[in-house]
Amino acid sequence: MRFAEPLYLLALIALLPWIFYYLKKGRVNSLRFSDTRLVTRLIAYRKPLLYVHLPFALRILAVALVIVALARPQTGYREEEVVSRGIDIMLTLDISSSMSASDFKPSRLSAAKDVIAEFIKGRKNDRIGLVVFSAHGFTQCPLTLDYPALLTLLKNANIGMIEDGTAIGMALATATSRLKDSKAKSRIVILLTDGMNNRGAVDPETAAKIAKAVGVKVYTIGVGREGVFYQTVNDPRFGERRVQVRTEIDEALLRRIAELTTGKFFRAQDEAALTAIYEEIDKLEKTDIKIKIHARYTDWFMWLLAPAILLMALELILPATRWRVLP
Repeated sequence: MRFAEPLYLLALIALLPWIFYYLKKGRVNSLRFSDTRLVTRLIAYRKPLLYVHLPFALRILAVALVIVALARPQTGYREEEVVSRGIDIMLTLDISSSMSASDFKPSRLSAAKDVIAEFIKGRKNDRIGLVVFSAHGFTQCPLTLDYPALLTLLKNANIGMIEDGTAIGMALATATSRLKDSKAKSRIVILLTDGMNNRGAVDPETAAKIAKAVGVKVYTIGVGREGVFYQTVNDPRFGERRVQVRTEIDEALLRRIAELTTGKFFRAQDEAALTAIYEEIDKLEKTDIKIKIHARYTDWFMWLLAPAILLMALELILPATRWRVLP
């Protein structure tokens, strides 16, 4: 239910002084008698209040219905159709064993997944996909608008899914291949890693040049502090255990990838910095969404005018009946 002309409803307020004046004024009509004893029995008889005030009540109700009818009450539906293609984003996440390092709490990977999840929740009308990588790249989720499904797949991305290593070039090539046929206004890759390229058949700079050639912009994020940290490793003899490992990040390579694709390099050494980076990328990559609105409404004012006219007619007829007012 909606009103096409809601300002007319303000006129209902004007009825309040009218009602107040009527109640204060009361019935002013009177007759003069030479002897009050003649009307003793008339005074003893009083008409019910509803009987006395019915004509005025009908008039007020009729005017109120006319005012509401002028406001044009409507029922119907409204549809919105998004016509902008928005942005296509491939999130590319390192899940090598070094991402279990303890400089982020509880680990680099857990912190990164939490921040990425918030980034996904903040987007609207953008297709987002997920590539995870270690020794090679793997599409965990293709481009989609189904954010709940994407968040589930992100949650299930864990260390050990793929053979260990850091194949930055393969990861970027896999993400780019998911975007090359996209018709979106803007296509970007957000690549997060904490190491140096040491695996994969595709060189990272070659992958960056391919991304540039197909119009894909790459934001690179180096996560973690360099140094010796505890991380989880799978030992064939002793199983999973925590060991001290030195981690290094190839900042020069990540900067080069970003520069080649007109993107930007970021460095995150703690959780707060990582959150700020994704918030900045979120602001940088926004698009105006054009929306077509289809609306269809049915007017109901005639259903109010009809009873209003009947009430007015009844109010005019009553004086010719028992509601006759003496002059």
